[in-house]
Amino acid sequence: MSERTWIRQAVQKIEADFNRSADTHLIPLPLPAYPGVHVYLKDESSHPTGSLKHRLARSLFLYSLCNGWLHEKSTVIESSSGSTAVSEAYFARLLGLPFVAVMPAATSPEKIAAIQFYGGRCHLVAPHEVYGESERLARELGGHYMDQFTYAERATDWRSNNNIAESIFSQLEREPHPIPRWVVCSAGTGGTTATIGRFVRYRCHDTKVCVADPENSVFFDAFASGDSSIRIDGSSLIEGIGRPRVEKSFLPEIVDGMFKIPDVASLAAIRWLEKAMGRRSGGSTGTNFIGVLQLARRMHEAGEAGSIATILCDGGSRYGHSYYNDKWIAERGLAVGPAAEAVAGCAERGEPLPWSLQAAGACSA
Repeated sequence: MSERTWIRQAVQKIEADFNRSADTHLIPLPLPAYPGVHVYLKDESSHPTGSLKHRLARSLFLYSLCNGWLHEKSTVIESSSGSTAVSEAYFARLLGLPFVAVMPAATSPEKIAAIQFYGGRCHLVAPHEVYGESERLARELGGHYMDQFTYAERATDWRSNNNIAESIFSQLEREPHPIPRWVVCSAGTGGTTATIGRFVRYRCHDTKVCVADPENSVFFDAFASGDSSIRIDGSSLIEGIGRPRVEKSFLPEIVDGMFKIPDVASLAAIRWLEKAMGRRSGGSTGTNFIGVLQLARRMHEAGEAGSIATILCDGGSRYGHSYYNDKWIAERGLAVGPAAEAVAGCAERGEPLPWSLQAAGACSA
């Protein structure tokens, strides 16, 4: 089979898979304390691989195929904290390609099992080694390093093609406030932020983009200081978001404002969301939701009605051993119980959050 024939067939397989998939739901979430503020969660957990990263993986595969980087005999390699690797393993299997995920050793066992289910192999390393090990493996195996942290922002068609931003705005069309005042998201690669930020500018919307950043991540500090050279050791407790360096796909110029969210607040938020929605979500959804609460309370106090959209990044089934495990929480000294009561007080009674959230840009206004 010629190379062009194989690429054509590979693209057709991915597009057929996309054609079989329905769009993800936009779920309204009433906040009793703020009746004039309508909150919506874009439920990305309903993708075939269970997370927002399914969109990114599909885009990265198409981008690599159309650039001539992937071939019939390629081994696909990716550095990931888990969810992107799960989704890329799915698409690698679809194309009959071997897949290796280079991940921090602390990645959840549920994510490791999901990667292996799709035929992928997991290469576990220290957090700071994921980049170098991915490049080394690509050289040794004659494979292709997908490098989501570089290519996430450019692989996605941000103008149309049912990207996440277009989908959110389309689903809001019949709602009381169809143009959201804010879209709140978090950053791992920065690709989703780039897609949303570009889209709202392209469509000339007044929507502002807020990025909620967890502890042990440099995105907030880089945005607030303007210094993208910042580095730290370690990794975020909230899997899938936060980075020890500013990734190439993170574009601070299209972010309007940011919050720094304490880990205990993120984990408390998913406990409250479980009660409010009857289902579990991952920690990054909790990070997003704390940002939503802060903005909703501010809008309410200003007498402003409107809508806020955010992202339910993945489900909670991958975190049974950690975020929903009381022993795991206690070992890390996180008082999630009282924090969850504080989240309930803010969402249900309008009480201020007990954390002094660092804010920058439009979020500090």
